[in-house]
Amino acid sequence: MIKIYLTLVLQMSASKPKESISRILKNVLNKSEQEFVAGRRNTVLQTLNKLKIQCSQKEVPNIALLGSGGGQRAMVGLLGSLVQLDKAGLLDCILYLSGVSGSTWCMASLYKEPNWSTKLETVKEKIIERLSGPGVSLTDAMAKLKKYYYGKDFFSLTDVWAVLVVTSYVKEIDERTLTEQRKQHNKDPFPIYAVIDKQSKQSNDGDPWFEISPHEAGYSLTGAFVDTCDFGSQFDNGLKKKHQDEMDMLYLQAMCSSALADGEATWKWIKAISVPEIKSVLDKMDQGKDHTGGNASKTTQEPVGEDECYQELLNPVDADPSALEQSSKTKLTDFFRGQRQFGQTADKHKKTARCITQRIWGRNYNFLHNMTDESVPAALLQKETRDLIDAGLLINSPYLSMLRKERNIDLFIALDFSDGDPFTTVREAAKTCKKLNIPFPEVNVPSDEGKKPKDFYVFKGQNVPTVIHMPLFNVVNCGDKPGDWRKKYGILKGPYSAEMITEVMGVAGKNISNNIEKLLEEIRAVAEAK
Repeated sequence: MIKIYLTLVLQMSASKPKESISRILKNVLNKSEQEFVAGRRNTVLQTLNKLKIQCSQKEVPNIALLGSGGGQRAMVGLLGSLVQLDKAGLLDCILYLSGVSGSTWCMASLYKEPNWSTKLETVKEKIIERLSGPGVSLTDAMAKLKKYYYGKDFFSLTDVWAVLVVTSYVKEIDERTLTEQRKQHNKDPFPIYAVIDKQSKQSNDGDPWFEISPHEAGYSLTGAFVDTCDFGSQFDNGLKKKHQDEMDMLYLQAMCSSALADGEATWKWIKAISVPEIKSVLDKMDQGKDHTGGNASKTTQEPVGEDECYQELLNPVDADPSALEQSSKTKLTDFFRGQRQFGQTADKHKKTARCITQRIWGRNYNFLHNMTDESVPAALLQKETRDLIDAGLLINSPYLSMLRKERNIDLFIALDFSDGDPFTTVREAAKTCKKLNIPFPEVNVPSDEGKKPKDFYVFKGQNVPTVIHMPLFNVVNCGDKPGDWRKKYGILKGPYSAEMITEVMGVAGKNISNNIEKLLEEIRAVAEAK
């Protein structure tokens, strides 16, 4: 494996010195993460000493804070939790901050600000002010969708989701990139955004666990990575052959939160919400222009039958999905074949319709395409493209990315903002780890606590990391009816009002402030165990 990696390096330096390569090297963190972790551990050591937890440099525990999915309540809940950790002096104990789905919306907002953890109260106020504001205008949304459409090789429903859904919650179009943050957060936890590979999930082969940091993007358990600035570019046998611009933070948030990307819920979303909005936005994108690139006149002929095309996408969702998909493909193909004379408009609608009928989400070039390495599942090497989607569709917390052996996490603080059973994430993580022979504690929860959970659980064992699990809504901070709170702040609710934001942040904050001593006890225990 190392030989293959070195061979690629030599090939690159000899023939294409400016090209990027894929990195296949297990059990080794990239140099930038290693350097960051070393510096951050010094900060953790100083913080532990202030908290009267004495340990040497080698005994510093590696602590990861995990944020689950859960829409805007995950975004707001994670923010409220971090604020209270900061007030308690525990935030600088955290080495990694990792999230899926809605928690990544909070992370993206935080990491906009250099060294945000040194000024969290100010950053918090800015985020709340934005979330309580008017949001993104239709004009700006149309302009952004157009950039996505014409700016890259693969346009998918993730682009539409970003512009029409994510912006309605986060209230901004963030066009910055992850790599711009590389030198801006030496006083913050190291951020990891987690998604999954849709094909690997569906076929049960390959490696579904995919992570993205400011430095690298790739398959967590396989150990195959590419520089984040080149993620999305076209590769062949480890060498970059066609550049694509790095994805921006809006698209990253959409990819992380694409909860409809794998299942029949997609069709319900298309019928109930999105197709009329897609049609409206795409139509308005062309207002004022003819179909050869000039200004439109009043006599410009428009394509006919477009309404019939979109009506096809609004077929009843209780029809057989496979038959519906095939019917839609056939009718839409026939329609667009007759519209070729109208140039860009017909082509644009055809491209969008293809995304919808084929349910294409998060499609990117595969940086492992045509590589040869026995340590990498063959399924990951064959296709030119891969689809990346919301990790909450597999496990709604980023355990598997953070459980890479080389990260050596001693303590997980898992904040759970999920809908439904508040223990599903940790149970599924334990089940998956057992299957993959990854060290993880046994998870046993009294059956009567599923609907009325407490606010603090600890799972531990021999030679496994300790896991602290903290459900957002519980009998401690919500009284006897946490289910009512889950319903009131369901993940499809939103955007939240200023009052709702304050309430959810308060509930999340109580989970931390009520358990400071317990958190300190577990941090002390893992430090002593090292």
